[in-house]
Amino acid sequence: MSDKEWPVESSQWQRVSPKYAWADLTLGLLFTLAVIAVFAIIVISRGEPLPLLPQLLFAAVALALLLNAVLAFRRVRAIGYMLREDDLLFRRGILFERYVAVPYGRLQLVDVTRGPLLRALGLASLKFVTASVATGVQLPGLTLAEAEELRDRLVQLAETRRSGL
Repeated sequence: MSDKEWPVESSQWQRVSPKYAWADLTLGLLFTLAVIAVFAIIVISRGEPLPLLPQLLFAAVALALLLNAVLAFRRVRAIGYMLREDDLLFRRGILFERYVAVPYGRLQLVDVTRGPLLRALGLASLKFVTASVATGVQLPGLTLAEAEELRDRLVQLAETRRSGL
C-alpha cells in the first residue's frame, strides 16, 4: 500500500453512534465508584487517617478517571469502519491509533451482542471471529438495525470469498 493510500480519507469512514459515549461514561463512572468504595473501606477499617502516599495515589487515580471521562466523546468519534473491496477496515484510538483489516474470506463468525447498558441505549456491538486469535476486532456502538444489516452483509461477503477454510 502506498503512502497516499494510508490512512484512508476520513470522508469514507462510517462512525459509530455518539450515544456509545454515554455507555463508556457510565462504565467509567461505575469503575470510579468501585475505586472510591475500596478506598473508603480501607480508611474506615484502619480507624486512623492514611499516610500521604495513599492519599496522593487516590488523587492520581481520581484525576485519571476524570480525564478518561473527558476523553470519552473524543474516543467514540475515533471509532470507525469501512467496507472495502476485499476487507473490512476498522480503526480506533486517539493517541495510539489502531487499524485492523479483516479480509472477508477469513471471517468465520460475525456476532451481534447487546448487554443491558447497550440495550437501554438502543445500541449493539459486532464481534468478528477469524482463524487468527490475535485479530480480536469488536465494533461497539452501532444501532441495532445497523449492526444487523452489517452482520448480514459481512456474512454474505464472507461466503463469497472463503479463502482456504
